[in-house]
Amino acid sequence: MENNYVQLTIENHVAIITLNRPEAGNSLDYQMAKQLMKAAVFCSENEKVRAVVLTGAGNKFSVGGDLKSFASHGDEVGAHLKIVTGYFHQAVSLFARMNKPIIAAVNGVAAGGGMSLACACDLVYSSENAKFVTAYNNIGLTPDGSGSYFLPRLIGMRRAFELLYTNRVLAANEAKEWGLVNDVLPSEKLKPFVIDLATKLANGPKNAYGVTKRLFLHSLQETLESQMSMESLLIAERASSAEGKEGISAFLEKREADYVKNSEKLFK
Repeated sequence: MENNYVQLTIENHVAIITLNRPEAGNSLDYQMAKQLMKAAVFCSENEKVRAVVLTGAGNKFSVGGDLKSFASHGDEVGAHLKIVTGYFHQAVSLFARMNKPIIAAVNGVAAGGGMSLACACDLVYSSENAKFVTAYNNIGLTPDGSGSYFLPRLIGMRRAFELLYTNRVLAANEAKEWGLVNDVLPSEKLKPFVIDLATKLANGPKNAYGVTKRLFLHSLQETLESQMSMESLLIAERASSAEGKEGISAFLEKREADYVKNSEKLFK
């Protein structure tokens, strides 16, 4: 997939998506949002992709929305933002709901929509020099890109309000303590670590990952009993699937499960 603002490569069943506007802090404008949505569609639909890594070019992950671009639309800025967030939100929804695990490698500042995008990923690893800031209320705006959905669920309502109201900046280690980041690594080790992890996940039970994501997202709106009812139905479904049968057989035979071989035919 060739474009200016979003680069996508595939290595060992891992799609590596790079936000590629380093001269603008990888800020999201109309073109980037549209290209990110197309990348999300590609990753969710392509059977060769079994895990996704999301990172930024240069020394930033993403500083969020391109305010200069937005302001250039004058009185039409509201209509323009509806289009931009339409593409952006479709991308986030696809990333959050696709069967493939998605890992953010936050290589620098993640602000505004960039922070929201990281929060929407299944796993988040950051470099030591990464910083996280919501930025929205500080300029009279409100969250987008799933920020108001995932942030309070990740860190709690009180801390979410604190970040939005005060524009507090979280350094990488503090973000880890708060539960926004799985781990913090030296800058030079971040991308190799995340790609290695994504490659291991790409060899795992892709559809079981997807169903697990679905269960976690549904748990936020279900009762205990309705959630357990869904668990019962889905674990029975997974056990009867080719993927589940391979996993159980491999365990009993004391061998490594092979989820990739013939996956296009067997594990849909």
